[in-house]
Amino acid sequence: MIATLMMYLEYPFVRYAFIVGVLTALCASLLGVTLVLKRFSYIGDGLSHVAFGAIAVATLLGLTNKMIIVLPVTVVCAVLLLKSGGNARIKGDAAIAMISVTALAFGYLLMNMFPASSNLSGDVCSTLFGSASILTLTVREVILCVVASALTVAVFVLFYNKIFAVTFDEDFSKATGVHADGYNTLIAVITAVIIVMGMNLVGSLLISALVIFPALSSMRLFNSFRAVTLFSAALSVICAVIGITVSILAGTPTGSTVVAADAAAFGICCAIGAVRHV
Repeated sequence: MIATLMMYLEYPFVRYAFIVGVLTALCASLLGVTLVLKRFSYIGDGLSHVAFGAIAVATLLGLTNKMIIVLPVTVVCAVLLLKSGGNARIKGDAAIAMISVTALAFGYLLMNMFPASSNLSGDVCSTLFGSASILTLTVREVILCVVASALTVAVFVLFYNKIFAVTFDEDFSKATGVHADGYNTLIAVITAVIIVMGMNLVGSLLISALVIFPALSSMRLFNSFRAVTLFSAALSVICAVIGITVSILAGTPTGSTVVAADAAAFGICCAIGAVRHV
């Protein structure tokens, strides 16, 4: 098995999958803790559906680089959703659900009306559930992923204290002089970038799992924000490596396998947490 894996690692596209998978899992887990604590864990699913609709529009326009439309649209929606919070007439969870189903419906409608290829079902499944093959990752996508991940980690480390304050008590943060709205916007932009970045690997329907599962798993074992964040990042990376490795050796879809590894880790953490509290 090890010999087979080493043989596969000689191919560039396999290395690309590991790089993108690990970096996406790392960044998603860092932001996941904040989003779960702010009651916005479902935003990953909503934004991924928005990105799906934007991909359909970009395909309709015949754009070679779909990120020209997908990333700005997803960022704008993320900012609007996180800024509205509980102050809008349509509450945060309802707004996410409404935007999610609308973008998904219009995206699928456009792909049916103006199919880019004869294999419509294959295109839809690839976008929703991630590529069944890891051959689809290009050098440009890997470079963009590395740059976006480096910026995400740098922002999280540099503004860790501010993000911590905004996450736990936004009103108190404003009272102490912290520009909470600015940091919420920053969190929204980074979240949108991570969602778009991870769609190529795990798909629009599964990317939210990378945001939610590691954070919830960590919260079963730790109580402090720092410990939860660090363990969430480590667990997410480990699950990504395991999932991609299994998908390569067993020939299973990469995205689904990574999410299955995260779900299994969550079950293990729940069991350990239950034993510790007995």
